Amino acid sequence: MLANIAETLIARRSLNSNNFGGQIPPSIGNLSNLYLLDLTDNQIEGPIPVSNETTPGLDMLVNTKHFHLGQNQLSGEIPEQIFSSNMSLIHVLFDSNKLTGPIPSTLGLVQSLQVIRFDNNSLSGSVPSNLNNLTSLQELYLSNNNLNGSLPSFIGMSDLNNLDLSNNTFSTSVIPTWVSSLSSLTTLWMENTQLQGEVPVNLFSLPNLQTVGLKRNQLNGTLAIGKGFSNQLHLIDLQKNLISGFNGIEGYDIQIILADNPICEEKLATTTYCVVSQSNSTSLYTTPASNCLPATCSSDQTSLMQFFQSNNLPVDSVSLRVSTIAFIFSNQFYQPPSNLYGPYYFIGDAYNHFSDATNSPKSTTGIIIGAVVGGFMLLLLSLLVGVYAFRQKKKAKRASLESNPFAHWDVKKSSESIPQLKGARCFSFEELKKYTNNFSEANDIGFGGYGKVYRGTLPNGELVAIKRAQQGSMQGGQEFKTEIELLSRVHHKNVVGLLGFCFEQGEQMLIYEYVPNGSLYETLSGKSGIILDWSRRLKIALGAARGLAYLHELANPPIIHRDIKSTNILLDQRLTAKVADFGLSKLISDTEKGHVTTQVKGTMVSAFMHPLQWDNKGYLDPEYYMTQQLTEKSDVYSFGVLLLEMITGRRPIERGKYIVREVNIAMDKTKDLYSLRQILDPAIADTSLKGLETFVDLAMSCVEESGADRPTMGEVVKEIENIMQIVGMNPNAESATSSSSYGVAPKGSTPHPYNDESLAYSSTLPI
Repeated sequence: MLANIAETLIARRSLNSNNFGGQIPPSIGNLSNLYLLDLTDNQIEGPIPVSNETTPGLDMLVNTKHFHLGQNQLSGEIPEQIFSSNMSLIHVLFDSNKLTGPIPSTLGLVQSLQVIRFDNNSLSGSVPSNLNNLTSLQELYLSNNNLNGSLPSFIGMSDLNNLDLSNNTFSTSVIPTWVSSLSSLTTLWMENTQLQGEVPVNLFSLPNLQTVGLKRNQLNGTLAIGKGFSNQLHLIDLQKNLISGFNGIEGYDIQIILADNPICEEKLATTTYCVVSQSNSTSLYTTPASNCLPATCSSDQTSLMQFFQSNNLPVDSVSLRVSTIAFIFSNQFYQPPSNLYGPYYFIGDAYNHFSDATNSPKSTTGIIIGAVVGGFMLLLLSLLVGVYAFRQKKKAKRASLESNPFAHWDVKKSSESIPQLKGARCFSFEELKKYTNNFSEANDIGFGGYGKVYRGTLPNGELVAIKRAQQGSMQGGQEFKTEIELLSRVHHKNVVGLLGFCFEQGEQMLIYEYVPNGSLYETLSGKSGIILDWSRRLKIALGAARGLAYLHELANPPIIHRDIKSTNILLDQRLTAKVADFGLSKLISDTEKGHVTTQVKGTMVSAFMHPLQWDNKGYLDPEYYMTQQLTEKSDVYSFGVLLLEMITGRRPIERGKYIVREVNIAMDKTKDLYSLRQILDPAIADTSLKGLETFVDLAMSCVEESGADRPTMGEVVKEIENIMQIVGMNPNAESATSSSSYGVAPKGSTPHPYNDESLAYSSTLPI
């Protein structure tokens, strides 16, 4: 069946949940531009096809980002040949099939991978040791297989969020030390994996840890959480182990389950952490009852499916609404014959069977009195009900205002609906006053058109940056809404993290992670006192490129930033670059892929100006400005300007000269360093600049006049990684040096020519 549709499969085509049978057609391997192969939830069987001398296969799909083949009947081994180092895969989902044999070691060659799902198969053998090369991996599921040997080592996988190794037959082992080094880990499942020994205290200090599932092992000793545990931790499940003691914690809302451990025997059996109710069962694995069969209807009954068909309701994708079903079931419709005239009335016949006594004067008077009294009582009752309903409505409205952080959102003023959030915390104004010592001058760390930025200290000691709008701000409700909506759903180490917001008492505030080394603009201009050598500039360029590539290619839906510039690239304590300030950003749906017609934002003074007449930022893509067709390539242009800024130490527009044109005029590719040494940043001009020519070529390709001629951000990332390898740097290595050990400009030194005090800046967060 699939063979008939293979040739019509085009980029980003999904064929999931269609009950397709048969085998995967090898001819799919000929679709060289395929972006997503999604055959999830079908009845496909047989092996995974790979190419040979005469037949194509899935290993030929080197440009494909997604292999979604889960929930089928695929069998046989996963071929070694299916993975290679030149592939662009980010998702490999083979879960819930009948695959056997070992995990191919070639999987560790696909360094772009972010999600791997091999769970619920019959895989065997040991886990390949080279999987820890996948330093971009965020989710790894290997549960419910027959994997054996020693527990694999995933040290160095700092982006890993979710790890599930449950229900395998690994060799008996203590909890490996590398688990405590996974700084991004949020969820750890290692149920029934032959673990023994004590649970290390430092496991719970991982900053992002939320869930730990270690039940059905042989863990023993005393469970100690410690004092430095993650403030996001909410579940620790250690059922069916050998835990004999517990150093309890108070005042924290963490669900701890120790049922079926020695500590819960006899007198402690009723302790909260020894009781497991049906509602708080934590297992990820459930088996449906074998006797759960669909109900049948007798000859005088109609199934729900037949009901939908008879009422012309779609049955392939039915969304049930109780109110709609109730209306259809409980209403009758009267349709008069088409050949008669209306209007139509229902007229009741007179009823003449009452006794004549009802016509006597006494009975008539009684009826009148009774009717008056009854009417009065009914009126009084209606009045009481109305008063009660009015008071309840006011009470409910007041409660809604108190619980809804956007209850006072002015739709008319902002021209937008209220923000839709995904996890950002709502801070009260009084909390933020306390954290900033009443917004004291000592905590004032930056300013700009939006308002001021304050340093705050949370109760757990964590530093935050609080961006507070002021009256008359150049940004309004739309920018505030955009930034909290986007950043609450975006999580990447090269994108600044939004912790929460405040929207009350006429205030609009955004609370971010504290980024101590300010912006790239400040560092290039000499304001921060940090000197950037060539290798550190490459590292910063790579981090910023990775953050932007994540927004373009991996965020769902993709995001166009629209305001890439040096003041919006922040540097943390290790000088890791973080993309910031999403006030002008825009989500791009699949239907809008290619271009979006939108109002030009940001950096130009008026239409039809030569680039030399742009304002002092000069990052805006001229094609976007002239056509108003917004694509990801507009961000690529801005990033190219940023790269030139990093090597020259000059602002994009300086003394009426535009950096792109100046580099283009001065560049001579026949000479050393393209003859650009005279316009390079003095801080690096006299140092070894291996790979500079390739870096300049990349920057100039990003600022090509036509967006179609510019690379994607994913291609930019790969090119910077290649340059770093030429220099002898490891693109995936984390710097172990704190910012305090970086070079610092000597006191009394000449101000950097890049400085311009007229440009408002923030030492922690661009505004």
